[in-house]
Amino acid sequence: MLIESEHISRRRMLQAGSLGLVGVSLPTLLRADAARRETGLRPRADSCILVFLDGGPSHLDMWDMKPEAPAEIRGEFQPIDTSLPGVQFSEYLPRMARHMHRSALIRSAHHSVNNAHAAAVYTALTGHDRGDTTVAIGTAPTDFPAIGSITGMVRPPVQPIVPFVSLPYITQEGRGGPPQPGFFGGALGKAYDPLFVLKDPNSPDFSIPELALQADVGSDRLLRRKDLQGAIDTQFAGRNSRGVSGMDGFRERAFSLLSSAVTQRAFQLGQEPDRVRESYGRNIYGQSVLLARRLIEAGTRVVSISWAPDANATWDTHGGNFKRLKGDLLPQLDLAVGSLLDDLVERGMFERTLVVVMGEFGRSPKVNAGAGRDHWNFCYGLMMAGGGIKPGFVYGASDKTGALPADKPVLPAEIVSTIYEALGVPHTYEFHDALHRPFVLVPWGDPIGEMFA
Repeated sequence: MLIESEHISRRRMLQAGSLGLVGVSLPTLLRADAARRETGLRPRADSCILVFLDGGPSHLDMWDMKPEAPAEIRGEFQPIDTSLPGVQFSEYLPRMARHMHRSALIRSAHHSVNNAHAAAVYTALTGHDRGDTTVAIGTAPTDFPAIGSITGMVRPPVQPIVPFVSLPYITQEGRGGPPQPGFFGGALGKAYDPLFVLKDPNSPDFSIPELALQADVGSDRLLRRKDLQGAIDTQFAGRNSRGVSGMDGFRERAFSLLSSAVTQRAFQLGQEPDRVRESYGRNIYGQSVLLARRLIEAGTRVVSISWAPDANATWDTHGGNFKRLKGDLLPQLDLAVGSLLDDLVERGMFERTLVVVMGEFGRSPKVNAGAGRDHWNFCYGLMMAGGGIKPGFVYGASDKTGALPADKPVLPAEIVSTIYEALGVPHTYEFHDALHRPFVLVPWGDPIGEMFA
């Protein structure tokens, strides 16, 4: 895969003239290249797959187990050895455990938001902590942009393909609630929102015909294509969803980019052998991760998988934590991420693709009366692999019950800055909103230098 020069090339200057349809301009590229020159930053990764476990996955039952703790802390699962000596995972993550020697863990993440999923999601994905709330907040045009929005703007794809894709849901803040912030273009404007793929990739008839603009498209198909966006607008109408409804930028970008042969091939999941599709898991999440690999391989910069239709639907295990984890959540995650890492290694894509598996917080050390674990922002963990991340590495540690950081506490701003660092985007990059007001991307929280090889 291509590694960009730290100086803007003639090719990229010519590219800029054709990127106006997606909101990327020559001044934007010049500012980005100037920022990289000032910092001496070179991208370690060309792309990122973000597997976001929306709702709050239990670090204590996944990759920071406490087998020596009392029963009400350690829970029901048994630890297994990973491919990295001294590091253990849950018995329900055997395939991911085999990749630990080429992966990294952060076990000391924490922040201030314990009650509201949306507020926690926002700080986890942008690094900006607006504090806790008891109100279901949604998106706003003043939000800081998603990682994919910024990366697609600063480093537009070399191939004619959509730069940022999010699937398979626009996760709501509770069933019927507003869409969560952190996945949208925010202050950059709607033209930088991701392409939302809201169909089930596991469906036998999965395709994106509404967005496939061909030369012979008739008015009826054009109308269906517009109806797709109208359905999104209607779904979220009146729900504090200014970041979703009326996505004119989305329409323009989709019509111009999704007609390309590169994009069309990426969405043709049927081209994958049955054994590959089975290995990822024949469910909406496993096939979404497989589709993410295809999109990255075709040139998309960032794909985010939001693992929940709403914040309470999957990883928010207040009740029946162990039953839900072992019955569906962990086996599905293990198949999908394990197969993704297998594929990236086999295809020679691992070194230039950053994979991040995380949620907005963890779960409480003490199991509650409903055999569940509650929200826990005071300490949680996440996994990174590829894209220049140091292999076989554990950063930070939790205390003996997984309740608080015991070593090297980490804030979301530092995690987000580390992701940007890997992607070649300075965390001090200055972007401008629609009113040309300047904002610094992540003004606090430096990248974690020890995370890189």
